[in-house]
Amino acid sequence: MAIIIGVAGGSGSGKTTVVRTIVSSLGPDQVTVLHHDSYYRESGHLSLEERQKTNYDHPDSLETELLVSHLEALRAGTDVAVPVYDFTTHSRTARRDTAFARKVIILDGLLILWDQRLRRLMDIKVFVDTDPDIRFIRRLTRDIQERGRTAESVTRQYLETVRPMHLEFVEPSKRYADLIVPEGGHNRVAVDMLITKVRSILST
Repeated sequence: MAIIIGVAGGSGSGKTTVVRTIVSSLGPDQVTVLHHDSYYRESGHLSLEERQKTNYDHPDSLETELLVSHLEALRAGTDVAVPVYDFTTHSRTARRDTAFARKVIILDGLLILWDQRLRRLMDIKVFVDTDPDIRFIRRLTRDIQERGRTAESVTRQYLETVRPMHLEFVEPSKRYADLIVPEGGHNRVAVDMLITKVRSILST
């Protein structure tokens, strides 16, 4: 039976750094990582303008029911085909990536602790907690460099949807966490404690 670890937190909080540290410590052959934002709903039927106006920070924008079924399959030992999402066009591609059933499944995403269906599947629930100004700077840099956005569009999206949805959904979900990690992957004490706990579970 696989261990499922949920790593939540605001956009730019450092979730990816925490996940990479866990994978590096346990070994990539032991861990499969799923990203909630791979499961944005198919929107290819909409115009690009309509897609750009979609609130991607609201839980309804994600096909979480598919993610739940994939986690259940992985836990049962079955590999799954994960959607590949193109953030530059705001749509799914025709490709699928294979997620392999391994001993440890890590799920990361803004809203994973908000959804009760996902929480029930998690053995360990982590919330990465980082100051809003740091998170915004990281998001701005990432979206410009990796997702082809402009500073103006990133700022507008942050003010119109990212920040309000963070306050409504992401921040309140922190109460469900088993472990809160201040400052993300830079908090090696907290991350090392998490890794030690996972190793302890694997050894039993």
